[in-house]
Amino acid sequence: MGTWAQLPGRLPVTPPLILLRSAAPPGLGMEVMAPATINALNGSSVKLSCTFNSCYKVENKQFSLNWTYQECSNCSEELFLQFRTKIMNKQLDRFGNRVEFTGNPAKYDVSFTLKNVQLEDEGTYNCYVLNPPDRHRGHGKISLKVLTKEPPKHDSTVAVIVGASVGGFLAVVILVLMVVKCVRRKKQQRLNTDDQKTEEEGKTDGEGNPDEGTK
Repeated sequence: MGTWAQLPGRLPVTPPLILLRSAAPPGLGMEVMAPATINALNGSSVKLSCTFNSCYKVENKQFSLNWTYQECSNCSEELFLQFRTKIMNKQLDRFGNRVEFTGNPAKYDVSFTLKNVQLEDEGTYNCYVLNPPDRHRGHGKISLKVLTKEPPKHDSTVAVIVGASVGGFLAVVILVLMVVKCVRRKKQQRLNTDDQKTEEEGKTDGEGNPDEGTK
């Protein structure tokens, strides 16, 4: 019992496919933007960029931010910087005082700068953001690679021009999509609130105004 057996003369029986859904409903989770990989030269300073989109203004009393570090994919996460009404550095021996918060939550920017980068700083940096009334925490992940020498330079004038044009177009598209999403989300919240009020009023009428036939 409980095992999948092969019947004589037949193909193996395949277990049913189980679909796993995201905990956050589509379109309701906070969107966090961070580069997948950042290269930094040993001994230099590097900015680890993390920004987010939210339909709501950032309120320091409710907003929260955690930056964690993972030395490897299976290693535990180490908290080294967080925001709870104000920015607080967790002075890990690994970083000392080399971490500086250079973002601005009011502008949806929670980036930080790592000074005097060392080879042992390589790893994964996780950015967790929560901005109520958004109910779901956003997550960004950056893989930091530390280089021992500067890579050769290439003439990238054309690439820069094309990249700037594409980047500007994408920024406009993202802004439009964000506005549409926020309008839909707030409209849905109003509809949910109206439905709840209607239901409560119906219960009140049912209890306080008995039918005339029962009088």
